[in-house]
Amino acid sequence: MTTEHQVLEDIRRNERQRVEFKEGFIKTGELAEVIMAFANAGGGTIYLGIADRPMPHPSGKIRQVTKAHYDNVHRAARDTLMPPVVGVVAHEAKVQGKMVLAIVVPRTGNLHQHRNGKILIRRGSENVALVGDALRQALLEQEQPNFDDRPLWKATLDDLDLDRMQWYLERAAQERNIPIDPSLPLEDNLTRLGAVIRDEGRLVPRVAGVLLFGKEPQRFVPQNVVRLARFQGTRPLNFIDRLDCTGTLPELIDQAEQFVRRNTRVAAKITGFERREITEYPYPAVREAIANAVAHRDYWRYDVEVRVSVFADRIEVQSPGRLPAPLTLDTLGEEYALRNRLIAELLFNIRYIERWNTGILRMRRWMRAHGLPEPIFEEIGHTFRVTFPGPGDRILDLIPEEGVTDLRTLGLNERQMEALRCMVNEGETMTASRYAHMFRVTRRTAQRDLGDLVKKGQVQRVGRGAATAYIGL
Repeated sequence: MTTEHQVLEDIRRNERQRVEFKEGFIKTGELAEVIMAFANAGGGTIYLGIADRPMPHPSGKIRQVTKAHYDNVHRAARDTLMPPVVGVVAHEAKVQGKMVLAIVVPRTGNLHQHRNGKILIRRGSENVALVGDALRQALLEQEQPNFDDRPLWKATLDDLDLDRMQWYLERAAQERNIPIDPSLPLEDNLTRLGAVIRDEGRLVPRVAGVLLFGKEPQRFVPQNVVRLARFQGTRPLNFIDRLDCTGTLPELIDQAEQFVRRNTRVAAKITGFERREITEYPYPAVREAIANAVAHRDYWRYDVEVRVSVFADRIEVQSPGRLPAPLTLDTLGEEYALRNRLIAELLFNIRYIERWNTGILRMRRWMRAHGLPEPIFEEIGHTFRVTFPGPGDRILDLIPEEGVTDLRTLGLNERQMEALRCMVNEGETMTASRYAHMFRVTRRTAQRDLGDLVKKGQVQRVGRGAATAYIGL
């Protein structure tokens, strides 16, 4: 149900990429074009009964919403478009005493066409026709299979690095308790992970396998690069430092984090007999964004790489490709979708990424805890961008003077305090199995300790059953 508050908030924000205002009812064909444009671009809301000049305001031109009006929305979404846009919902709302009909259009993951032949997509405040290269790119995105699980027929096991494979298998067993049988040949364990396939007796690496374990991953996937730059000031004009990261995906993430660390500041302040230090940004949040960009980028875009730009007032992480359907900017952190399922699974196994929704929540939490605004998530054309606003000259203000809690007063034992340090300071996710392994206690004791931390408001439980995990607050 759309509320008056929601409508007024959309009027105030006036984000025309995601909102369309119409003074009154419109014909089925015109309504279908707007629905199509939003569905092709990530979704949006159409408000009938809101005039947009000189500023958006309730027009008062809709006196009553009848069944015929709802039927018109249904015809526009389902009967006029190919394929039909499923999931369009219409709600009535009274705004400042005047009737408004809100039509909410979801992102569908399909490319929709009007029966008159038009294919429109939302760009800013306009519905733009898809033609030429833009149409070919949109069609390619609809038809393409998963990039990461394709076999690389020109690659062999000789193109994989044994040391990298062994490191991965040991880390996966340590971090996620991935069952690795040391008695099996290395290639058998890789087959079980999905990194290689067997074809007529021959072992063929998949794309994800080369990206995780390849001796020269860029020879097979040249777009697998993270391009980093530290700019002078707030505009992308003059470089202070730059680096193109190559190697396997874990190496890209590690190199990119080190670049950000050496190109951002650390402030220090003496208070009494204490020295307190704080970084310009919470590094775990920036690392999470870089890891997500590498894991979830559109690898079919051969001409574009992941980019990390460090400015005087912000850090931007740009990834080729829009959010995978059904994710939208509004549902980030709530819904879960993957573009590169195998890559994501392999990186998750070694704790280089978390599940998408928890990663977004953690980035937001880390920024708030650091005294900074939450990261800004945007879709710009066919690019997804995360912006971390910096403190500017206020970096010393980020050092907390109050809010220190003596954990001993909460009755926590030493195990709980060490686990809490890992979850809060290091941004790690804890499970009962990992807790039991770390402190050499039974799983039952681990569950009791972690449950006690939840009750005392120190951590949050996420997931269910065997997938239950805990993250610091």
